[in-house]
Amino acid sequence: MDRFSVTGQFVDIPQKSIYPAEIVVANGIIESIVKVPTPDSLPIAIGIPTILPGFIDSHVHIESSMLVPSEFARLAVVHGTVGSISDPHEIANVCGLEGVNYMIENGKSIPFKFNFGAPSCVPATDFETAGDRLDSADVEFLLKKEEIRYLSEMMNFPGVLFKDNEVMEKIAISKKLGKPIDGHAPGLRGDQAKQYIDAGISTDHECFTKEEALDKLKYGMKIIIREGSAAKNFEALIDLIDDHADNILFCSDDKHPDSLVNGHINQLCARAVAKGKNVFDILKAACINPVLHYKPNIGMLRVGDPADFILVKDLVNFEVLKTFIDGKLVAEDGKSLIKSPKAAVINNFNCRTRAAKDFRLPISAIKNSDNLFPVIEALDGQLITNKIMLNPKTSDGYIVSDPGNDILKIAVVNRYSESPVAVALIRNVGLKRGAIASSVAHDSHNIVAVGVDDESLARACNLVIKEHGGVSCVDGSKEMILPLPVAGLMSNEDGYKVAETYTAIDAMAKSLGSSLSAPFMTLSFMALLVIPHLKLSDKGLFDGNAFRLIS
Repeated sequence: MDRFSVTGQFVDIPQKSIYPAEIVVANGIIESIVKVPTPDSLPIAIGIPTILPGFIDSHVHIESSMLVPSEFARLAVVHGTVGSISDPHEIANVCGLEGVNYMIENGKSIPFKFNFGAPSCVPATDFETAGDRLDSADVEFLLKKEEIRYLSEMMNFPGVLFKDNEVMEKIAISKKLGKPIDGHAPGLRGDQAKQYIDAGISTDHECFTKEEALDKLKYGMKIIIREGSAAKNFEALIDLIDDHADNILFCSDDKHPDSLVNGHINQLCARAVAKGKNVFDILKAACINPVLHYKPNIGMLRVGDPADFILVKDLVNFEVLKTFIDGKLVAEDGKSLIKSPKAAVINNFNCRTRAAKDFRLPISAIKNSDNLFPVIEALDGQLITNKIMLNPKTSDGYIVSDPGNDILKIAVVNRYSESPVAVALIRNVGLKRGAIASSVAHDSHNIVAVGVDDESLARACNLVIKEHGGVSCVDGSKEMILPLPVAGLMSNEDGYKVAETYTAIDAMAKSLGSSLSAPFMTLSFMALLVIPHLKLSDKGLFDGNAFRLIS
């Protein structure tokens, strides 16, 4: 019989109490929790670790870490994360059902509690080219699997509001099978928010103001506070926890490998404590509410639960000393104890190399007498963009980049079939020379690139094409690529090595002048049509407010 015990400050989150206790684990299950007597003068023992339930990321796209699930887990457990509510939407857009099954099977290769959803919007819109499509029959097939816990974020909120048959069928199937439905409705307020929620959608991680979140809470929705590598809503939303602790969860959504090396949900707990928030409310959001909502097989530190728990140094910095999953020690003193299995490779890439002339933007693209052209304005730390109208720089009959005024070319190259390159303009990326490119481009994951000249754009894209996926940076004769052979989204190499390479290419992009905190993460969302206000797909510029192509 595999049996051991751990002694420490036991944090009873439901009862809001802390006391010394011994936890006995047998065969991966918590057998007993017994209070340890202490002298009357010391109601709380000094110098012993604090025992908590493990942290849970309540909404994450594993693919955005550029790591396969097994490598994501190796890094996450160091920070006390024992499980995740994971939407395999990204790989589904590339490889369909085969991609979802890949994530499930790879996740089973290591001790970690992955809980995958059935992607609800593949493709996310009909205004872009994706690698596959999941209809309501595919969604039902997935939802009947034990490993699929919920219907992933319903990004097509217009489809909900206008009762699109396919959208409503996916929602009906989820309800019939008793599985929760995740939301995605940035900016939706009032009666439309109520209609969306009344359809059965239970969470949203896209609120970027407190007022929007309160509107949705009022109608019964749970709010997931997001702090990822690009979208950062913690500061705007954390005060909600004071009055709505039962309906708040934490997530990263999209987290690049360098960020994951530095921390995970534990960082949000530390920041919330630093803001004076009640530690029991914080831990409820980080450890308890995800289990109550999604019903994953993750323990909540009770007798009879799976032994998924962590030891931390204190309840201030949440420095993780040990992480246990099903009673197995998986991380200790900042080191992952999970072995690194070599993952298989699947992909969907059919794209020829490109020439500089493919990235030309003729003056004829300007459609008004004022000589104004719509420009995407990127916002650091946000997925939303602004739509601004500017008078572009021209030369020899073409619109060209204007790095002096921080107006650069952005391009999207269809990676699934032969078609012209879509080219537009973007502001706030900040490059003074060279170009960056990526095949991580939500949601359809075509190749997106930003550069100061057509030659650099072509070279950056061709580096990605040669590797059948990756992130690249070029600066004159210097070039760098992080290959992502798994669906053009993930590496199958050691996670720490991937993080090291990503850190280097991120630094190179910033050396070209970008002031963005995460240039490649911001780049990856410039083709995300379901987030307003102006984005670029492989089919052209897209107005997120009107929900239509405008070029």
